[in-house]
Amino acid sequence: MVHTDHQTMRRVLRREIAGTIGLLTDEHDFRAMRRYRSFTFDDHKIYLQQMEALLKTRASQGSHTTIALFDPDEYAEFCAETGLDPDIPSSRTRFTAELAATGPTVTYEGQSLADLVPALVDEAVRQATWEYASTLLARLGACATCGEDIGRAAFTRASNLLVRILDTAQPGNRHLVCSVTGPPETLVAVLHADEDAQGATHLDEAEALEFTTVLALGLATQSPGGLVMRTSAPDTSDRIYGWRVRGDGLEPLTAGEVFDAYCTDIESGDLISPESGVDYCVPPDLGTEEAPPGHHH
Repeated sequence: MVHTDHQTMRRVLRREIAGTIGLLTDEHDFRAMRRYRSFTFDDHKIYLQQMEALLKTRASQGSHTTIALFDPDEYAEFCAETGLDPDIPSSRTRFTAELAATGPTVTYEGQSLADLVPALVDEAVRQATWEYASTLLARLGACATCGEDIGRAAFTRASNLLVRILDTAQPGNRHLVCSVTGPPETLVAVLHADEDAQGATHLDEAEALEFTTVLALGLATQSPGGLVMRTSAPDTSDRIYGWRVRGDGLEPLTAGEVFDAYCTDIESGDLISPESGVDYCVPPDLGTEEAPPGHHH
């Protein structure tokens, strides 16, 4: 009886333990891990099938699981820095625990891996974009003329612009995309701003931080870029409009420029048929700021 009670308590406690699983999402990373003898899988497809079965089992037992993106190169660096043997399972466990605290993760909620993997990759790209843009902003340093921190001033400016963009938008759900072109690559950030029945706007904090940082980088470096927004609401046409990043501010795009941007294939330059039920239009006036924040030298 005592033994049975102990088993029951352990089962209950097991449900209280949150777990993180490091997932090898693509074939290339999977092959890289096969150089370790202790990694016993030899087929990526079977590996994913077994991983999905494990996730379903944990969910059926009431266990909470987060999925992290397992990068073999980062794992090798982690083991080299910490002095761990990369060819033992406990080292992979240590690395996965580190990912849970610092890396991109998504929560398993019963979705298939076909849906989970793209979400995990998107989260990894989002975090990498934010880290890279933040690093570039920090490197700008202080203004030689007035001593103001250029990156911090640009972030304040971008935050104010984002608030004004959302405040002037029509009611509904908003989908914003900001892109900044510069060496060595173009940075793109996406922000979803959904409105509830009471008219309150809800933002994902991580998305908002990344979006504001990328916009701030464009403002601070005066790199070519743009910001477009699509608003959707019941019983009305979707509205699409935008701005180009110009100097330390935003310059409205004409309705024709927005139409051209959405109805032209980026790779081929061929025209694409416009969507039905969509209005390509001029953005609303964002107004003027009494004391524009940000760096203006």
